[in-house]
Amino acid sequence: MTVTQRDGVISSQSGDCTICPAAPAVQVDHCHQTGRVRGVLCFNCNSAIGKLGDDPDTLRRATAYLEGNAWKPTLVAPGVYQLPS
Repeated sequence: MTVTQRDGVISSQSGDCTICPAAPAVQVDHCHQTGRVRGVLCFNCNSAIGKLGDDPDTLRRATAYLEGNAWKPTLVAPGVYQLPS
């Protein structure tokens, strides 16, 4: 991505991070497998995604955890567990 392209994306996002609009968009985020640019994020959001391994399932579990929903199976009968939806 060129500087001009990056600046265009930042402008289309009103200069704000796509995830947390309170912070300025400064880091180009991309998929580490395909190289496809996803957008421009703030430093913290870009780092968080990287630390979670760019894995949507891990991010969903982290979200459930933050919302107070334990991401673990529930025993419903001896030897029978229900997984969270």
